Amino acid sequence: MFVSHTLESAPVGSRPLIENTVEHLGHVPEAVARLAESPEMLGGFLQASQLFEASTLDPLAREVVVMVIAARNDCRVCLAMHTGRLRALHADTTLITHLRTGKRPDDSRLAAVHDFTLRVLATAGEVSEEEMGEFLAAGFTRRNALEVVLGIGTYTMSTLANRMVRA
Repeated sequence: MFVSHTLESAPVGSRPLIENTVEHLGHVPEAVARLAESPEMLGGFLQASQLFEASTLDPLAREVVVMVIAARNDCRVCLAMHTGRLRALHADTTLITHLRTGKRPDDSRLAAVHDFTLRVLATAGEVSEEEMGEFLAAGFTRRNALEVVLGIGTYTMSTLANRMVRA
């Protein structure tokens, strides 16, 4: 079983990561405390997450990508945390419910992100020109398409690790 590390018990390489998390969030989330067992895993996730957050996808579109992965992988930690983020973004409760249960959003633009994320997963990235065209027609860019892949990688890593450590 994985332990929930404190700043004192964490491997040396994880300590600055925990300190930065406390500075940013004001506390150490359970997932961070458990992932701290591997400074490489924790650091990799935090860095990838930071890059995804800095992408040109808008915050709501990013949350759709995250929730698709979280629902698909049944990561309770991510579902709860990103439900909170959606609420902070003043997302509609119907949208939140749809995303938590793996359903397609009603909003056509967000549905395009949802569908594109699932197609990237289903085809291991080999989306058709038609599918790419549908994504672009919804107002997204080719850069955004690659940022969806970044989000998929980031949150696949997170959801699998969170489930493994029972966060």
